[in-house]
Amino acid sequence: MSTPSLQRGNTGWVAALNRAQDHSPFLMQMMRRHPQVAALLERGQADDALQAALAMGGDAAGPAQALRWRRGAVALVTGIADLAGAWDLERVTQTLSDFADSAVEAALAAAFAERYPDEEQRGFAVIALGKHGSRELNYSSDIDPILLFDPATLPCRAREEPVEAAVRLAKRMVELLSARDGDGYVFRVDLRLRPSPEATPIALPVEAAISYYESMALGWEQAAFIRARVCAGDRALGDYFLQAIRPFIWRRSLDFGAIDAILDISRRIRDHYASGQAFGPGYDLKRGRGGIREVEFFAQVHQLIHGGRQPALRVGATRQAVRLLAEGRVIEPDVAARLDDAYALLRTIEHRLQMVDDRQTHEIPAKAEALDNVARLHGLDEGEDLLALLRPHIQWVGTNYDRLNPFQAEERLSHDERLLPEQIRALGFADVASVAERVTRWRNGSARALRSAAAMEALEKLLPDLLRGFAKAPDPVLAITRFEQLVERLPTAINFFKLLAANKPIVRLLVEVLSYAPPLAEALSYRVDLLDGLIGASALEPLPDRPALEALLGRLEAGDDYQMLLDNVRQKVSERRFALGVQVICGKGSVLEIGAGYGRLAEAAVRVLARATVEEFERAHGRVPGGELVIVALGRLGGGVLTYASDLDLIYLFTGDFSAESDGPRPLGATQYFNRLAQRIGNALSVPTASGPLYEIDTRLRPFGTQGLLAASVDSFARYQRENAWVWEHLALTRARTIFGSEAAGAALTDVIHGVLASKRDEGALIRDAVKMRRDMAKHKPAAGPLDVKLADGGLVDLEFLVQVTQLRFGAGLLPDLGASVRALIAEDLLPSALADAHDLLTRYLIVSRLVSPASTEPPEAARALVARRCGARSWDDLLARLDNARQGVAASWGAIVSAAGPSDKED
Repeated sequence: MSTPSLQRGNTGWVAALNRAQDHSPFLMQMMRRHPQVAALLERGQADDALQAALAMGGDAAGPAQALRWRRGAVALVTGIADLAGAWDLERVTQTLSDFADSAVEAALAAAFAERYPDEEQRGFAVIALGKHGSRELNYSSDIDPILLFDPATLPCRAREEPVEAAVRLAKRMVELLSARDGDGYVFRVDLRLRPSPEATPIALPVEAAISYYESMALGWEQAAFIRARVCAGDRALGDYFLQAIRPFIWRRSLDFGAIDAILDISRRIRDHYASGQAFGPGYDLKRGRGGIREVEFFAQVHQLIHGGRQPALRVGATRQAVRLLAEGRVIEPDVAARLDDAYALLRTIEHRLQMVDDRQTHEIPAKAEALDNVARLHGLDEGEDLLALLRPHIQWVGTNYDRLNPFQAEERLSHDERLLPEQIRALGFADVASVAERVTRWRNGSARALRSAAAMEALEKLLPDLLRGFAKAPDPVLAITRFEQLVERLPTAINFFKLLAANKPIVRLLVEVLSYAPPLAEALSYRVDLLDGLIGASALEPLPDRPALEALLGRLEAGDDYQMLLDNVRQKVSERRFALGVQVICGKGSVLEIGAGYGRLAEAAVRVLARATVEEFERAHGRVPGGELVIVALGRLGGGVLTYASDLDLIYLFTGDFSAESDGPRPLGATQYFNRLAQRIGNALSVPTASGPLYEIDTRLRPFGTQGLLAASVDSFARYQRENAWVWEHLALTRARTIFGSEAAGAALTDVIHGVLASKRDEGALIRDAVKMRRDMAKHKPAAGPLDVKLADGGLVDLEFLVQVTQLRFGAGLLPDLGASVRALIAEDLLPSALADAHDLLTRYLIVSRLVSPASTEPPEAARALVARRCGARSWDDLLARLDNARQGVAASWGAIVSAAGPSDKED
């Protein structure tokens, strides 16, 4: 399509269109794509052009294409109206924001219509944050929504849990908005502003979200919600959420924690984007000193201070907030006027930068030619004119923003007593200056959790014992740094400090965790209440047997439902798994017994959640006559010994007639019934809830792998293992163990597995296939280093292959527990006796190293003595010698198998 022919002249609209053609490839492309809109703009009919843009899509192939067409046309209208000076900044940003609202609403409606065509749209709300929330979107803004749902009112298909339905709706809505094709895209959607984005689904139950903001949210999140509003979906649900969290946002008392959170963000931005701080070519209009963010943050800091007592200040838009702050005599009128002028200019030039190529950029071009192009798009002669226009505003904004620093000094606790460097030195610290600086920083309220008199009082009582503990740490500065990171994530530290002050043994345990175990320190930084589980002597005793664990995990209060059970299991498993990790670090109990404890805990969790999920599923679909679900564990769970970070290898099977049908209100055929049930159990075990994740589940060992059904009948499983399975699948089957299902079903399946494993086979082919598989594994998954006792030569994987091949060759020692299998094979003179000790040492080291050096690299020097002790060695050198001897023994025995396989094929 050709570019519309425009007359050359100085009238505003024609001049704007000409500048767009000459200096904005994006706007020129939109003019070609939407000539009817361009023609209306040439005549100065911006309102008619906007209506034409919003009406597009009647001939589109679907909702996504229609939205993309509208987005491009709306960008053209707002761009030209802006360049012509016909619309001011507020009209431009509100038009873009209103279109975003309509686009999100349309995408959500389309997603609902696709999934639930006969249901009204309800139970799902979109909360706009950021510039979308304040109706200040620019040309290439992301949108930053939080997606909420009400499990009680959200429509669901028969096989869906509410969270599944919500996530599927959310994914489809995001896809409609953000997927790119030849027509471009509608909006980039960033969902990372939701609570704990690394651990939560993209759509959250509304009550869980409210609970988070009431108890766990951080200061920067308080500031973010100044701009929050409902932009699409169930308005009543969204309004309910915003009403519920209002006390979190607007507090009547001064909250310097939230203020410092904003100031800290600003400091980090200045540090992180250092190259864009100095004004000139390459300057970052958004993040640079004196840029857009510092106008916004200046307003938000004052809103947080005074908005709790002055409701009129609770507005999202920056310019409106600045004006109201002046009217309320919070800031001086001349400051407000200069902030308003600067913000309008900075945002306008930001738009010019983004108009050129529809890029989310905020950087003044570093190259002269590109800088001149932006200047001319704005109507100036050259780039130097643009810099001259911006310079005084940016310098003033930066200087004005620096005035906020005094807030950090206000209402701080003053301490007459200071821990002198001499006292710190007397405790045994080598780096006295660093420790003294940290203590001073804590006393000055460096973290939100430290900014109350009660918190500081609690810290002062704890500090002597805490510092004595850190002084004895192998790396005191590292331990103190991790403690500081933990405290920085706490919304309040009072109870945490009081817990430690009242339980001195826990102080020692905390120091050891922070000193030696990064995964435990990380878990503690997200859930400091994990320490509560260490109170009492029983916390460091071996876990009870599996039935007792099941009773503990499945215990609910009256009125609790299935979702509460999921949260309860996650919380208690996290607490017990953390306590087992502490036992490893502090030297309580046998490391191998702790590994077995990890296994019992995981098995109990699987059984409790599977049982509850079956009951929930049966309420909707009934039972399949003569059929039941059976869960088989393989790998480390099959063997019953896990590490802190182990995933779970599971196979789902079912008994009975696959052609049968369930007898419930919504009947399903047996195959569909058990596959849906298995999927729900997998989700219950692995999908994060408000209480966090549980286990990673791996089902790739099922018949036909990822190409096969998630749940297969026991008969088809048996047939597959006898007729179609590869050698590697039989090797894996040596560690199979039924962990859920009736006693009769488990016994029948055990007979099937033993029959397969004990069957006669071509010994030469077995050895060749096993050796080739091990070589392929080594090629594609090499060891992380010489102390990767799992993957390195002579490590646990070699030992597993050795044991499994021996089991299949002789039909002996067919036990899922690797250690028990080794001993059984030794008893029959099929393996050297030294391999029993080798297995135990390598397994101990694996369990300990997963906590001390999770990447399987060499442990930090400060932790080596602990690792040696927990592995039963006298010293680190002694441990290295023992590991080397163990691996040599494994390598020699496995090498004999490799030799029996003959020479390998020539590799590429």
